[in-house]
Amino acid sequence: MQKVFPNCAGLDVHKRFVVACRLTVDDQGHIHRKLHRFSTMTKDLEALSNWLAQAGCSHVAMESTGIYWQPVYNILEGSFEVYLVNAKHVKHVPGRKSDIQDAQWLAELLQHGLLKPSFIPPRQQRQLRDFVRYRQGLVEERNRITNRIQKVLEDANIKLSSVVSDIRGVSAQAILRELLAGQQDPQKLAQLARGRLKAKRTELEQALCGRLGAHHRFLLVRLLAHLDFLDEEISALQGQIEVCLARMPSFCDAVDRLDTIPGVDRHTATLIVAEIGVDMSRFPSDRHLTSWAGLAPGSNETGGKHKPARTRKGNRYLRRGLVQAARAAARTRGTYLNALYHRIASRRGKNRAAVAVARTILQICYHLISQGQTYRDLGVDYFDRLDRERTTKRLVRRLEALGFQVTLQEQPLVDAA
Repeated sequence: MQKVFPNCAGLDVHKRFVVACRLTVDDQGHIHRKLHRFSTMTKDLEALSNWLAQAGCSHVAMESTGIYWQPVYNILEGSFEVYLVNAKHVKHVPGRKSDIQDAQWLAELLQHGLLKPSFIPPRQQRQLRDFVRYRQGLVEERNRITNRIQKVLEDANIKLSSVVSDIRGVSAQAILRELLAGQQDPQKLAQLARGRLKAKRTELEQALCGRLGAHHRFLLVRLLAHLDFLDEEISALQGQIEVCLARMPSFCDAVDRLDTIPGVDRHTATLIVAEIGVDMSRFPSDRHLTSWAGLAPGSNETGGKHKPARTRKGNRYLRRGLVQAARAAARTRGTYLNALYHRIASRRGKNRAAVAVARTILQICYHLISQGQTYRDLGVDYFDRLDRERTTKRLVRRLEALGFQVTLQEQPLVDAA
């Protein structure tokens, strides 16, 4: 077979050591193989980089083993073309199994051009992505703490969550903290309601009549302290995210564009840009992007018959954020995404509809970023206008099924001028 990369190397990466196999080709076409084992300490990884550079290696391949590939990549980045390979793809070309033979097998596959590299974002984008992913984790932890607070209140016969819509709201927090400070009178506690909650003070008085014990107080004090800590951490992270965006004007402009999509707020727009970047040239089309994200429809065809298939695995952070945005878009009024969601939900269910709308949102993001445009909504009646005759026949059939006799007469268009 043709040697695409004559001088290359394969790395079998572990937590404490790396086994490297270096392949070089001399003037006579003979392949020389050298093996060496390095530890994953920074000095030894720098020695690995020098060892590869001495032989004139241009490409290096390694499997994406958890997070252990990252220290190796940080040292080799910029000096070599590093291929981070999906282990699932390597299994399609089976070989022998040991640490040394794994490195040899990766090097041989790379030398003949049989490996496909995974996408590794630039350093600034990776930093932004780390901040966004950590913030997302903290928000999920804050939601778990909120649920625990509600559980403790229910155990204490305090039905605050049955009256207020958000236990983390200003009124609910003021009531909780005053309750823990020793105030037991439901009427005085209900007076702390703000805004529209003032109209529910009678219900609040009934909801705050409970049996708050000493162990309930102990738990609530610590849960509220944890909640305050998470709010401070999320605020600090958001500040770092804004600093990162300010350093990358193209990313900031993309976030502003995506923020105009129904259901996509600034946090979700930042998540999308942090995961996919602003360079859409690596995706030949929007379908390639949705497939990479794990939102493309599954394919399972046998004997000319299409069987049910799940969506493939992809970027779980991006997928989760887009599905949440899709459910938010389904609650907007008079938008194309709202019409799409209900159109699919009536036939396939709400979960499939949410995934389909998430895929559409990602396709919209692809075109807004690649073409530098602002979102223009197609309208809630887009599908009716798409096939006017079909919509007319469907509505006539529904009226006839209800016992009406329908006669259609087309109304002439009136010039707006």
